[in-house]
Amino acid sequence: MSTAISPLAPKSYPELPAIEGVTFATAAAGIKYKGRTDVLLVGLAKGTQAAGVFTRSKCPSAPVDWCRDVLKSGKARGLVVNSGNANAFTGKAGKETVKKTAAIAAEALGCKPREIVLASTGVIGEPLDAAKFDGPLQKAAKKLKSAPWIEPAQAIMTTDTYPKVATMTAEIDGVTVTINGIAKGAGMIAPDMATMLSFIFTDAPIEHEVLQSLLSKGTATSFNAITVDSDTSTSDTLIVFATGAAEGTTALAVESNFTSLAGKNFFAFSCNSAGTFSI
Repeated sequence: MSTAISPLAPKSYPELPAIEGVTFATAAAGIKYKGRTDVLLVGLAKGTQAAGVFTRSKCPSAPVDWCRDVLKSGKARGLVVNSGNANAFTGKAGKETVKKTAAIAAEALGCKPREIVLASTGVIGEPLDAAKFDGPLQKAAKKLKSAPWIEPAQAIMTTDTYPKVATMTAEIDGVTVTINGIAKGAGMIAPDMATMLSFIFTDAPIEHEVLQSLLSKGTATSFNAITVDSDTSTSDTLIVFATGAAEGTTALAVESNFTSLAGKNFFAFSCNSAGTFSI
């Protein structure tokens, strides 16, 4: 993480509202950085739907491989993100670290390991010891909260000079829906996100298949249309979590008017936040 703040950094940050079904806490695991948080734990309510898009590199990181597999279920109960080590080009050891980390997080949150989504960012080619998470994740699980969102954005920073957050609230068919997002990424950003990690959370009631469709379409002309330095990497990840907790709603399928309108708002959020996150 750089100590010099970019002249493009915002003068102020939006205050992101709480999203029912989403809580989080950060911890200092000493993965690379000293004296700062470097691990984010997010707890998600039962029934939370999840979808993701990832790097097109033929050498994806261990967390990317894990996410592609577990997100086939379309559900998630927790998210773990660490900065300082990307767990990429780490072979069998990296895959084992992913499994152990998911198990530690699952025990802390009271769910199954395959309900945990993982992402890592930082140095590539260096082993990441899962023992680093044993202790910090348990402590984080005991202090989960719904605000302020600037804290998780700070915990996932690497070469970023400032945290990146975005929020949007829309009324759709009389239902108020909130979308919040956090991200990291300052260099190695070419089409297909590169080293950008981005996580979007909403209380909209959208089923996995629909959420994946909306995400893929929205990403094509937003996150996947960014170039900073023409480099790509192994770890780029964009995951959306929908708790379905918006008051007065139930899970809706693709044919619904609600989902159609939600898609338009989600696309607008993706375009706006992609520009904010990539600076």
